[in-house]
Amino acid sequence: MEIVTLTAFLSPFLPTLLKLGGKAVEKATESASGKFGEAAYKKAEAVWARLSPKVEAKESAKEAAIDVANNPEDEDSQAAMRVQLKKLLEQDEELMKAIEQILKEDAPDGTSGTQIVQNVTGDRNQVIGQMTGGKAIGNITGNVTL
Repeated sequence: MEIVTLTAFLSPFLPTLLKLGGKAVEKATESASGKFGEAAYKKAEAVWARLSPKVEAKESAKEAAIDVANNPEDEDSQAAMRVQLKKLLEQDEELMKAIEQILKEDAPDGTSGTQIVQNVTGDRNQVIGQMTGGKAIGNITGNVTL
């Protein structure tokens, strides 16, 4: 499991998942659900339900999660949380497998990862896609219908 991906996935949802309270949480919940969709929010809830007891039990992990919840886009906070999650998951293989399973559920190809949906108009516009074994970035010219 890629801890970077897990941290990036959880970050926008942490203010709500940690129930920090106030208008900031309402705004974060609304923004995260609207921006990422209800399905992503439900998946984040399921992951956090499995992960949170371990995070709560370790003060440094709890502090890192709170820091990310207070500022979800802060790279330093995310780095600290990645370190803590890595330690927790390395110590509990069963938890890691459970989280991997949650992330794989409903994935279009049965794997955890990012689904990219793009609407590209115009000529010679750049697109981003995925291929087996890596990511592809390229150009499409002319009229194309997929």
